[in-house]
Amino acid sequence: MSINTELLARICKAPGAPGYEGPIRRLVMSELEGLADEVRIDNMGTVLAMKKGVNNPEGKKVMVAAHMDEIAFVVTHIDDAGFVRFHTLGGFDPKTLTAQRVIIHGKKDLLGVMGSKPIHVLSPEERQKLPKTTDYFIDLGLSKEEVQKWVRVGDPITRERDLIDIGDCVNGKSLDNRVSVFILLEVMRRLKNPPYDVYAAFTVQEEVGLRGANVAAHQIDPDFGLGLDTTIAFDVPGAPTHEKITELGKGAAVKIMDGSTICDPRMVDFLQTTAEKSNIKWQPEILTAGGTDTAGLQRMGKRGSIAGAISVPTRHLHQVIEMAHKEDIAACIDLLQAALSTLDTYNWAHR
Repeated sequence: MSINTELLARICKAPGAPGYEGPIRRLVMSELEGLADEVRIDNMGTVLAMKKGVNNPEGKKVMVAAHMDEIAFVVTHIDDAGFVRFHTLGGFDPKTLTAQRVIIHGKKDLLGVMGSKPIHVLSPEERQKLPKTTDYFIDLGLSKEEVQKWVRVGDPITRERDLIDIGDCVNGKSLDNRVSVFILLEVMRRLKNPPYDVYAAFTVQEEVGLRGANVAAHQIDPDFGLGLDTTIAFDVPGAPTHEKITELGKGAAVKIMDGSTICDPRMVDFLQTTAEKSNIKWQPEILTAGGTDTAGLQRMGKRGSIAGAISVPTRHLHQVIEMAHKEDIAACIDLLQAALSTLDTYNWAHR
């Protein structure tokens, strides 16, 4: 199965800092036209698209969450020379900021570069220290007066990088988690006559604490919850086998646990057996740190939900060179569609 890389590239490129998801939300809304029985936006900005189930007298609900936000920054100060200071929105490894371009979304979009003290003037002691985010500033190439015409404290900042094809993979910024937004849209396009009501939740503010998913799950109160997100593929030179988590090209990852969720063993078994029955390549995932919207789906409804997750193995997470294998993305689409189509065939009784 091929994937629509043109659509994926547009989804990855659309700005969407945590709390400032407007541009990516508008793109998602446009792509959802005609794909759901009901579409609405909650007070926090999460997009909720519902497709009615067939023969569903008990009104069972399954909620699938893919967060729209990307790690980003916010303007905190403009100095007398026009350089911009910022605060991070989400988790960054500071060394990945070196030599990067960013876009400040003020009254108009302004392209800038991440600057820091040149290595030529670093002391021997400074050269031995790991960089901090506070070592960096944004250079817009403008005077303070010109910067202040367009930029103010509180404006969001996103990273500038296009998605490209590279080998059997796609590579770019914000595959975490725009690749899951893409997957959920593609499944909504393909899904016909699901047995239960399906709520596709394109959530906000995941990167700063699963905030949108928590609120959305409280509203929907799902019986079943499925998170969609990226996960670490540490299948690179020097990585011990037991630290790889997942590998590119080995299929969709079925989450067993992460730092915020122990997935329901019934859902883990259901996803794994569904993949086997449908001849979909899959691999297990145990991520000992970090969390996803799955935690909100599992715990924030009134009754809790039977929850699990499908993850996209991704190298170089939280950088502008995130890499995912096209066949793994296709496998995630196939597995989610198969799962949503057959939820009613599994024995969900506690063992």
